[in-house]
Amino acid sequence: MIDIFNNIFTKKAPSKDVAKDRLKLVLIHDRANCSTQVLEMLKTDIIRVISNYMEIDEDELDIQITKTETEDNENSLPMLYANIPIKSMHKNQG
Repeated sequence: MIDIFNNIFTKKAPSKDVAKDRLKLVLIHDRANCSTQVLEMLKTDIIRVISNYMEIDEDELDIQITKTETEDNENSLPMLYANIPIKSMHKNQG
């Protein structure tokens, strides 16, 4: 009986969103030659560090590694993109 209520009130991501997120990770890996494990470790570390200073919305967090062209358009370089919604700033501790 309790499982029924948990299933009703638990917020689950729609399967299309899960599939979309998995596809993003595969594309990121292909574009930047960065494993999904490294990207997840990077994301975890960024969340941990930023959380010392502010409360963030982890559900809307978007971190990607892509490639960008250099100014001379002859080479491409990896680029870290982070869109981190801030809920509130922590008060200064010092």
